[in-house]
Amino acid sequence: MSETTTVAILGAGVIGASWAALFLAAGHRVAIHDPSPDAETLARRYVESAWPVLTALGHAGGDPDALRFHADPAEAVAGAAFVQESVPERTAIKHPLYARIEPALAPGTPVASSASGLTLSELQAGWQDPAPLVLGHPFNPPHLIPLVEVMGNERTGAGMVERAEAVYRAAGKVTIRVRREVPGHVANRLQAALWREAIHLVTSGVASVEDVDTAVWAGPGLRWAAMGPTMLFGLGAGAGGLAEFCARYGDSFHRWWDDLGQPRLDAETARALAEGAAAEARGESPEALSARRDALILAMLQATAPLRSGEPRPSEPPAGG
Repeated sequence: MSETTTVAILGAGVIGASWAALFLAAGHRVAIHDPSPDAETLARRYVESAWPVLTALGHAGGDPDALRFHADPAEAVAGAAFVQESVPERTAIKHPLYARIEPALAPGTPVASSASGLTLSELQAGWQDPAPLVLGHPFNPPHLIPLVEVMGNERTGAGMVERAEAVYRAAGKVTIRVRREVPGHVANRLQAALWREAIHLVTSGVASVEDVDTAVWAGPGLRWAAMGPTMLFGLGAGAGGLAEFCARYGDSFHRWWDDLGQPRLDAETARALAEGAAAEARGESPEALSARRDALILAMLQATAPLRSGEPRPSEPPAGG
């Protein structure tokens, strides 16, 4: 995809506006459709606020004003080389939208959905021919967090997944390939597993909300920002690698797994978590906490960028492999 092509954004909420900022920074024109009367004002404001971060990451090579807005989604996608759909996660909204844009798509144009809760097969039910549709699930905010989970299936057109991956990578994203449909895809399931045990530790009186959060960011979270858990555990056994690690610590992990909790987000649990999170915030506003979060992530990305530059892409086989 050349730098002067158009990317269409369907839905200009927090996710869609963040995608718009990223694609503008990557040098694309961006066409947006969102029926909200405030969509244009809020999207332009979001792009303006995101631009310093994109500049700091070295991505802001485009024009932040190369935006146009369309009342008709078919007009937004007409002539676009790529479409990112981020409307609310309800098939009653997504399916009629797909019906409106399908006749207007240029041949070979991928339509990537940001859906986190709906599956690809559920999304495909809204198409006459779902060949253009792929899953392109980001992590919030897309202009800052590198990961995109990409998926196609037997009804996806040839080359659509690869085209979507190429667009994302050209915009500085890191892609993984989801090979089988499961609710929540990959990264959300990992988050859910960790949070489930974090909640159990709090509700069973092992530690406070703040101490559990601290245990993550000041402990294994630092390692996870460098490498994934399987690679890290393999390194933990030295020259013996992962086979030695499993032999050495298998019984311990079995004991821990057998003791993991099964909490539910009922009213009492939600109240306890909210009280713990409020105590951890110490009066800091959500806006201030979000700004601090983004500043920390930006600093980590900037610091690690030179070390990441030679890494193979996750969904590509290693050289000679």
